[in-house]
Amino acid sequence: MSLCETISPLTRSPQLPKSADGEPVFPEPWAAAAFAMTVHLHERGRFTWSEWAETLSAELHKPGRAVDGSDYFDCWVAALSGLLVSKGIADAGAILSLQESWQRAAQATPHGKPIELSNDPLR
Repeated sequence: MSLCETISPLTRSPQLPKSADGEPVFPEPWAAAAFAMTVHLHERGRFTWSEWAETLSAELHKPGRAVDGSDYFDCWVAALSGLLVSKGIADAGAILSLQESWQRAAQATPHGKPIELSNDPLR
């Protein structure tokens, strides 16, 4: 089996939305990117499956989370960000700064055009 055919245990995450064929379903492109980034970091040994499962589970069970799972990928990103900060891989301030920059870029991007970080008027 080639590396491309290897199935990551992350695809079996509890509550991960799936199609009728069992494939992950993503509501927005950013969710697919977050999923791919998580798989990549896991496969590169930045964190174990157990660390990821515990972190995601804790995020999913925080008070105020959507009962219907509609905020699943928001939880996913929060869990990934928290795990990267706790392991010293990323800085919380840098993550927040990038999130804010992407939000400004999205607001400044004309409808129908691709959102690019360079569209942030403060960059």
